[in-house]
Amino acid sequence: MNLNYKNFTLGVEEEYMVLDPKTFELKSHEQKIVQEGQKVIKDKVKAEMHQAVVEVGTDICADIDEAYADVSTLRKTISGIAGNLGFAMGASGTHPFSHWESQLITDHIRYSEIVNELQEAARSNLIFGLHVHVGMENRELANHIANSTRYFLPHIFALSTNSPFWEGRMTGYKSFRTKVFDKFPRTGIPDAFDSIEAYDNYVKLLIKTNCIDNAKKIWWDLRVHPFFNTVEFRICDVPMTVDETITIAALFQAICARIYMLRSKNLNYIQYSRALLNENKWRASRYGVDGSLIDFGKEEEVNTRALIYELLDFLDPVLDHLGSRHRIAYVNKMLEHGTGADRQLAVFEKTKNLVDVAKYIQGQYLVGT
Repeated sequence: MNLNYKNFTLGVEEEYMVLDPKTFELKSHEQKIVQEGQKVIKDKVKAEMHQAVVEVGTDICADIDEAYADVSTLRKTISGIAGNLGFAMGASGTHPFSHWESQLITDHIRYSEIVNELQEAARSNLIFGLHVHVGMENRELANHIANSTRYFLPHIFALSTNSPFWEGRMTGYKSFRTKVFDKFPRTGIPDAFDSIEAYDNYVKLLIKTNCIDNAKKIWWDLRVHPFFNTVEFRICDVPMTVDETITIAALFQAICARIYMLRSKNLNYIQYSRALLNENKWRASRYGVDGSLIDFGKEEEVNTRALIYELLDFLDPVLDHLGSRHRIAYVNKMLEHGTGADRQLAVFEKTKNLVDVAKYIQGQYLVGT
């Protein structure tokens, strides 16, 4: 049976922090970066709820190298525009010391509605994430793959952890971003859905009962996208460098392709409950790659790094089909150098100064582009 891996296209969205180049605090750019950016890269740059955030998104990319080129160009373009306007850019799941209370909210009806409904939970949601879309043949396959890939979310999330500080404090977490976002409804690792119809009925019920106005207000760690034929992975902190972002995108794509390969042989990954999977998510947010996750098959704790290497073995059969082996290989470097959180903490350990941490984040923004 010839399997078609060409459908597993990629789209990558990153949220960046806008910094004052002298103090390295978050700074409102009054959407100037977005306005100037749209003249060059059109709708690939967007405003976010907080004015110190810029969101970018790639085109639909045929493979991981195309995604790398697109993300690199986006980072360079935004950095150049920001520099000309007197700003600097950085990529971290949270800012090390700026306070959300002093950040302005973007004047837009959608954001006003969210703030009106979610109040302080929305206003304090000053966080920066990575969203990876993987293309699907159809929504039925998207639902099947979303169900099966839930198991691997904590493994990849652990690699992405990049938010150890919050409002000037060391949080003790490798990803505090997820703790901030937990205040929102409809977050976390979702349940599995028996069919795409079951998922659609769930969405219809929420809309009918005025819980949401559309499915974009379902903010789970992964979801079948409401408007595109994609599975959207939303669990990760925005990584500090482009190489880390691309490696994580390649991992999500490869997991989807591997589940697809298993399905072609009438095999599937065991489905575990949301309650169990969220135990692993919590461990990943707390310890990053330096803790242990639960292997539910063996019913025991296993070193997270060992599980990540097991995951690489599991993905091996699809890497050449996808042309992503060279990108996935960067996981070894990530484990060697530490995640963004590990590197932020190392800078703080050395300097005892959070401004130096923010300066380091800013200095890493274009590394590898």
